Amino acid sequence: MIHDDLQTALNAQINQELTAAYNYLAMSAYFDAQNLDGFAAWMYLQYEEEQAHAMKFTRYLQDRGGEVELSGIGSPRSEFSDPLEVFKESLSQEQKNTSSINNLYALATKLNDYATQSQLQWFIDEQVEEEKSVEDVIALLERIGDDTAGLLYLNDKLGARTPDAAEV
Repeated sequence: MIHDDLQTALNAQINQELTAAYNYLAMSAYFDAQNLDGFAAWMYLQYEEEQAHAMKFTRYLQDRGGEVELSGIGSPRSEFSDPLEVFKESLSQEQKNTSSINNLYALATKLNDYATQSQLQWFIDEQVEEEKSVEDVIALLERIGDDTAGLLYLNDKLGARTPDAAEV
């Protein structure tokens, strides 16, 4: 049986993962409305990935005899000034997720819950990749600036991402 404090923290993480998924879905819709299908597809894959992460936490909590307690998710932000602002919002979200997962790991360590530590190691490694991929797009968007041709090139490049490239 999993410790009550860890169950509470894992449920909060499930909610955070689902909130992130919802935010990515809104970002995808924003890009779709801007006719930037590649950006929209990239964000949609992020949406699917965050849903998969939430399910991974859910299954783990259930496997440990814990009770899943889902809570409400607020409306996501849907208006942005440009693609750079969207990706900066995405990076902020990923950094918050990284911090939350690190705090979960610290709690599991404090409680000597080695199984949860092992489970969380995958997420810690995943967050390094998540932040880097968003930071890379931000760097390219900053380099592109107002260059429409550069933006369209990046749109095509991001649209080429496949689900296989997005580890879940």
